[in-house]
This record gives sequence, C-alpha cells and structure tokens, in this order.
Amino acid sequence: MNKEDILKSYKSYYKKKIFIVILLFILSLLFIIFSTKTGTFNISFSDIIFSFFNPGSREGAVLFNVRFPRIASSFVAGVGLSIAGCVMQNVLRNPLASPFTLGVSQGAAFGACVGIVMLGQGSLGSNIIINNPYFVTACAFFGSLISTFTIIFLAKLKGFSPESIVLSGVALGALFSAMIIILQYFSNEVAVASMVFWTFGDVGRAYWNEILIMFVVVTFSFVYFLLNSLNYNAMEIGDESAKSLGINVDKIRFISMIISSLITAVIVSFLGIIGFIGLVAPQAMRRIIDFDYRFILPASALSGAILLIIADIVSRTIFSPVILPIGAITSFLGAPFFIYILYLKGKTR
Repeated sequence: MNKEDILKSYKSYYKKKIFIVILLFILSLLFIIFSTKTGTFNISFSDIIFSFFNPGSREGAVLFNVRFPRIASSFVAGVGLSIAGCVMQNVLRNPLASPFTLGVSQGAAFGACVGIVMLGQGSLGSNIIINNPYFVTACAFFGSLISTFTIIFLAKLKGFSPESIVLSGVALGALFSAMIIILQYFSNEVAVASMVFWTFGDVGRAYWNEILIMFVVVTFSFVYFLLNSLNYNAMEIGDESAKSLGINVDKIRFISMIISSLITAVIVSFLGIIGFIGLVAPQAMRRIIDFDYRFILPASALSGAILLIIADIVSRTIFSPVILPIGAITSFLGAPFFIYILYLKGKTR
C-alpha cells in the first residue's frame, strides 16, 4: 500500500467516525423532542412552541417545571456516567469497569446518606430535600473516593485479574449497601422511607440549580478527558508502550479516576443510584468505533444520554400514570448486557 492509499484509507476511517458521532447527535435531538411530547399530559408540537411564548400557561408549566428538568437531568447524567465508565475501562484496562460495577456509585450513595440524614443537610418528608447541595456532594465524593482508592490499590496488585477487580467492586458495593441499611435501621420511619425512595434513582428529583451544578462538573470533566484522548489511545496498547512515548501513566490514571469519582458523586447526590449506563454505552460504542478515544468519548457521551432519555420515557409510560424508578429500568437493560460481556470474555480464554 503506497502513501496515497494510506492517506485515503485514513480519511475514510476519519469520516466514518465523524458520521457516527453526528448520527448519534441527531438521534439524541429526536429522542429529546419525543420525550418532550410523551407523558400522562399529552402535548403537541404547536403546544410546545406556544409554551415558549406563554410559559405561564398550563402546557408551559408542565414543560418548564416537569419535563424539561427531567430531560436535562437525563441528558447530563447519561453523558456523565458514560464518560466516567469509558475512562475507567481504559485506565483500569477492564471492560467491565463502571461507576456502578466498581462500587463507586454505592460509596457515593452512602456518603450522601450520611450527609443528608446524620449531618442534618436534608429535610425529610415524602421526599428528601437537600438543604446544602455542596456539602452533600462533598460527602458523596468522600464516599466514592473510598471505593476508588481501593480499586486503584487492587489494580496495582499482581495476581488481580480484571474479573477479580470487578468482583472486589461488587463486594464494596454490597458493603456500602449494608452500611446504608444499618443507617436506615437506626433512623425513624419517615427517614427510612425517604432514603429507600432516594436510593432508587430518579431523574425527576433535580431542579435547575442542581442540573446546573451537574452540567458544570460534567462539562469540565469531558473537556479534560477529551484533551487526554491521545494518551488514552496509547494506554490502550499497554502501560509500557505508553511510558515509552513519554506519558505519565500513573498520574493520568490517578487524576482520571478522581474526576470519574467526582462525576459519579455529583450525579448520585442529586439523582440517586443509576446503574449500568456507564457500562453499556461505552462498550456498545467500542464495538462500533474501536478504541480511538477521540471518537469513543463523544459517541459514548451521546449514546449514554440517549439510553437514559429512553429509560426515562419507559419509566413514565409503561405503567402510566405511575412513574417507575429509572434505576430499575437501567438495571433491566444493563444486567443482561453485563452477563453478555462476561460470556464473551469466557469465550476468548
């Protein structure tokens, strides 16, 4: 193959990846529009346009107070959890890694529960109202860091296979879940009911202030990950190869895991536990785009947003007017996919 053929092949490769990302962007817009229309209260396209000029109308109240916050939460949380899972899978060299399977989400949930219930940063009633979102997020971040540092330590130990690290994450998740149960055992009935409801995961819980905080954290994290996409490409080949190119692998691995934990903590502290999005979206994109992180990161972000918007539509419509916890819907989607990846790994041995 001469130089001209190589250049032509690269341009074709590049255009194909760009096309997939653009296609996902268009799909995400279509699902946002569909989600805006769908629900117990039927809203037509003309009503949507009318609502922008008359936000005080009945349709406007439904859109601006209920549906748009849900859609925005789904989009931002889907992007955040997906890019966190995508980067975790790279730096730990483990296709089963994600904030949920490694116990980071459960650690964040325990930290948030301590901040809300034990440290008095939440008002308990039919639901939990967070009085100080920054303090609760800090508590969730501290809880997620315990899981993160444990996983980083285990990943460095010789003899710990990728499957062993995931099993350790499952054990950590069970440990944090047990601590949440103990916390509930010593709380009153209202607090227990509120905590159980909160840990289910619900994109309708966040309001615009909380969504803005999630958006800022996810945006800055995404920019950092994208700036390091070539470093992730090199690390995909192997640590030694990456080090020979002058990349500080340990530093990038540490910072990437900390940022992934922060994303998880912010999302869990406002929306509760939403499992498997960080596993399914990046793995699906790897099978389409291969391992080029310049494209996997934006493609995973958009596919994660699409998956969570679809899960929200299903949760609102399948037993309408009852709204199911979105964490249950994503688990229905993610658990079979998790088993499928384990099956594929078993076949490649």
